Amino acid sequence: MSETENRARHVAIIMDGNGRWAKRKHLPRAMGHRQGVEAVRKLVRSVEPMGLDCLTLYAFSSENWKRPDEEVDDLMNLMRKFIKSDLPEFIANDVKLHIIGDWRGLAPDIVAMLEDALEQTAKGARTLAVALNYGGQSELVHAAKLAAQGGEITEESIEANLFTAGLPPLDLLIRTSGEVRLSNFLLWQCAYAEMLFVDTLWPDFTPEHLQQALDNFASRERRYGGR
Repeated sequence: MSETENRARHVAIIMDGNGRWAKRKHLPRAMGHRQGVEAVRKLVRSVEPMGLDCLTLYAFSSENWKRPDEEVDDLMNLMRKFIKSDLPEFIANDVKLHIIGDWRGLAPDIVAMLEDALEQTAKGARTLAVALNYGGQSELVHAAKLAAQGGEITEESIEANLFTAGLPPLDLLIRTSGEVRLSNFLLWQCAYAEMLFVDTLWPDFTPEHLQQALDNFASRERRYGGR
């Protein structure tokens, strides 16, 4: 298989370890989240040079609402600041924003900001997909209901109604911080994706780490149930 054929087009990342990063440095947990946003910025800028068509980031799960109110508020405020500050850069760098999850269940002002960002980046050549208020099991229920409304429930009809419909198939899932589980993320899409679990905490994850992951992926022989 040639290097081009084994190139990852779509990579998803479970960004884990912000709290532990802050704890190790004796900093407030909020500082870990803020440093995690900086890691996102650096990674998004590397999408084009690395040849990725789509980068999907697990930013806020439907289970994250169970965290303390103060932490949730801080995460929401970080989201507001990120959208406002980075939207011009997305537009300038031909990045298309795509949101997966029940994002319309967020605060009205955030929903309005996201709608504006989606509209302004709609023609971008490369995609940044962000999972907000997302849960993989809920996504499957949502897709199955829509498929049933349209007729027969099949693999094709469910896939057509996933939040990721229209995105390239997932090639590689990365999780940081040493945890080895999916945490209800992209359950359908991970069926034949390669997986890589790294010990690096998310705020310390750099474009160099991503490139190493892509090199690792390129060396793998992908199998789909055969030999």
